Amino acid sequence: MAKRKIKIKIPSLSETVTGIIQIPKEVKAVLVIAHGAGAGMTHAFMESLAEAFEQKKIATLRFNFPYMEKGGRRPDRPAVAHAAIEAAFARAQQYGEKYGVPVYVGGKSFGGRMTSQLLANGGLKESKGLILFGFPLHAPGKQSTDRAVHLKDIRKRMLFHQGTRDTLADNKLILQVTSELKSAKLHILEGADHSFKSLKSSGISYEETLSKIVQESAKFIR
Repeated sequence: MAKRKIKIKIPSLSETVTGIIQIPKEVKAVLVIAHGAGAGMTHAFMESLAEAFEQKKIATLRFNFPYMEKGGRRPDRPAVAHAAIEAAFARAQQYGEKYGVPVYVGGKSFGGRMTSQLLANGGLKESKGLILFGFPLHAPGKQSTDRAVHLKDIRKRMLFHQGTRDTLADNKLILQVTSELKSAKLHILEGADHSFKSLKSSGISYEETLSKIVQESAKFIR
């Protein structure tokens, strides 16, 4: 297994961000994972995902968006985020070609939304599918499907991981959205919130939920 930090150049922005590539001994696929708005690529969730995917023989490439690299709090504009994702994907393709395996894309919350927008706009053409770890369908308490309009323009397979207590994606609305997408699958995680954590009273551990996420993702990739 190889886990190391790399530098990812973003040509259109003349900037460089840090990434982490984690490669298992046997590689079956490469997955690019973009982080959420409030935490970077080294957040516990991102770390846990990478470790779990390694056990499934799936290499991962995580990276920081420019604002996170600079220590900022306000997420980048879509155009900037898209450019960073494109650069990370281009780097991941090098590993995909090296090991002769497909490359998938995905992201947590904000990162997933930005990746889906890029796909809808015709980017990431060589990617084999999209995995969304908690799609932020709307702001808390402001139910809407406006943020999902672009999803119908994506011509790739999609997998949505959504918790039933996610305040950024009303259960009925996310079900409605995904049911209208021809190539989308919705994986519901009972009792999980937007961070995929459940109430202690549910008896469902965080580790159990994470395991389900990775298992379903591995099936999707296969």
